[in-house]
Amino acid sequence: MKHVTALGLAALCLAPAPALAQSPANLSALRGLAPVARLLGTPEGKAALDANLTVTGAIQAGAAGQPLLLPFPAQRLLALKDCFITDGNATQLADGLGSRIGAAYQAKARYADARSFTSVTPALARLIGYTNTITKSDSNAGKYAFANGTLDGKTPVSEEAAALFGGGAVQDVFGKAYGRPAGTPGSDAFGNARPFQTLPALTAYRGQDYFGAPSHSLDWLRGPNQDLVNSPSFPSGHTTYGTTQSMILAILVPARYRQMVVRAAEYGNDRIVVGAHYAMDVIGGRATSLHALAHLLANDPAYVGQIRTNPAVLDHGSADTGKTVALADYPAAVKAARAEMDAFVAEACGADIAACAAEDTGRFRDAAANAAFVASTQTYGLPVVHPGTAGRAEDVAALAPEAGHLLTAAFPELSLAEANRILTETQGPGGGFLDDGSEFGVYSRLNLYEAAGRAASLAAARRGGGAPSR
Repeated sequence: MKHVTALGLAALCLAPAPALAQSPANLSALRGLAPVARLLGTPEGKAALDANLTVTGAIQAGAAGQPLLLPFPAQRLLALKDCFITDGNATQLADGLGSRIGAAYQAKARYADARSFTSVTPALARLIGYTNTITKSDSNAGKYAFANGTLDGKTPVSEEAAALFGGGAVQDVFGKAYGRPAGTPGSDAFGNARPFQTLPALTAYRGQDYFGAPSHSLDWLRGPNQDLVNSPSFPSGHTTYGTTQSMILAILVPARYRQMVVRAAEYGNDRIVVGAHYAMDVIGGRATSLHALAHLLANDPAYVGQIRTNPAVLDHGSADTGKTVALADYPAAVKAARAEMDAFVAEACGADIAACAAEDTGRFRDAAANAAFVASTQTYGLPVVHPGTAGRAEDVAALAPEAGHLLTAAFPELSLAEANRILTETQGPGGGFLDDGSEFGVYSRLNLYEAAGRAASLAAARRGGGAPSR
């Protein structure tokens, strides 16, 4: 089997997409993320920015009282390991699959070193690779656009993207709000300086990296492992990656859907713990991922059929050399990956797959603790910015009808209408900095942990309590 090299995997979430102008999908994400650029224009927005820095600092220092799934010292150590991105196979996230399935997955999908990795199955590798390139492109599009209105720090964004900065919107909102405007001493050269550059105090610490080697948190902030000094903060690329790959595993192993939602939330939160991102970055990265993934599952032409360089696809003797990937029918790709994943899980678990999926001696075994942690990361307690959406449940079917595919892909017993109704009934608090009544704003308040619980119960009832949904 040919190993694919993934040069600078951690940097993959930082580099801008090579296109000279934003794609339609990129523009959709930029429009959804654009409310962040208007925060300095209102008292509510300024209050949210102040709270963003305060909350971020409290989490980073271990003073926030978050309902973490690990003691804070242990969470810090995990956050250090989570700085590395297993972009090719999602293996670092697979502990959310439970003790038995997760161990089997991680035994087969491994990183021998920072460059070389294996995959569980060919179809899963293709699915991971293509999905990453799409969601990552949307996240990357926001990095410099909201920092200084460029694609890469220098090349101006397209006219359509530039138009987003009218009406009081500004670039470098974090740098300006926190006294570290672009190019000033201690700041980012391009804008939107990160927490390790703006917090009054930063807790740096030692531990081990993903491979068990001695490491230090500053190695992943100022280099040499990853240099974020001139990498704009918003949105969080790591969170986009963590949410994307966790959701792929959730959809393919529905019995562990809720736990994978928790792992996604934890991975994003770990970016705050290490000092790399603000709470707003994490919320933005999560919404970016879910928005793009829902459109992929809906086979939206703006998201499928693109030819992408793909570091995740390995050469399994097929015509696909691993250099590029293009999925013209995304649900079909999910179906193919699911068939291979089902076979893999059956081999790992034997006859009683349900019991195998339920086996969990790790940190995701307590449903109440899982629910509390996910709820704490929904808004991070940031104040309301958009009062018009704060006090009402937004109709997901009307605003973001494709969102229901995030449930139906895992629980096909549900109709899209039923899935969207569940998402409406379980959505988190409204009025957040992205929740301006737009389609994208809906994704910023989805609570997929609660939604998946209802979806799984309904699916099981329709199966008569039979085998896990497929």
